[in-house]
Amino acid sequence: MKVKVCGTTSVADAVLAAQAGADALGFIFAPVSRRLVTAQVAREAGIAAGPTVARVGVFLNQGLDEVLRTAEAARVSAVQVHGSLPGLYVRQLAAYYPVLRVVRPDELTQAAAEWRDHPGVTLMLDAPEPGGGVPLDWAALRADFPAGAWLAGGLGAGNVAQAIGALNPAGVDAVSRLEHLPGRKDPEAVRTFVGAARVAAGTGYPQ
Repeated sequence: MKVKVCGTTSVADAVLAAQAGADALGFIFAPVSRRLVTAQVAREAGIAAGPTVARVGVFLNQGLDEVLRTAEAARVSAVQVHGSLPGLYVRQLAAYYPVLRVVRPDELTQAAAEWRDHPGVTLMLDAPEPGGGVPLDWAALRADFPAGAWLAGGLGAGNVAQAIGALNPAGVDAVSRLEHLPGRKDPEAVRTFVGAARVAAGTGYPQ
């Protein structure tokens, strides 16, 4: 199972997450986000984190050309897309980068059927308001959660084990519960979240 720390806005926070054992960093390029980062900062932070940490560019309803330009400038290794996007858009994007396609609970069944046989697209289930810190009802989603999907939405050290136990996701992603302020990571929260996820997945050690 992979662990992603999203909303990274600085070199220092990228290094913190990498040292804590995160597999991936998320850099948000959606203009509406309080955690907006420039491509240059994301590139520098990704380099500082080291070559073993994946760098994910996060976008919301942005044009394909803009996404590709920003992803190249930031030197990301994958893209995560939110919003109302046609399947053709996602398939075109997947020709360039591995794609995390974010969906809400009411979209999950249809999205799972649509992307089941596309190796370049992985689903991520998130809350209706991403980054809001509100967890989903994992028990209610158990029957519909597809194998290989990622989970986000209000995750932190205090609940990630319960979420993993309920849904057995391929990856977990957190942002708001790992911060002092939007875009500013809490070092202890980052370390305990990564450690708790590792223990719950059976791949780590107690913090």
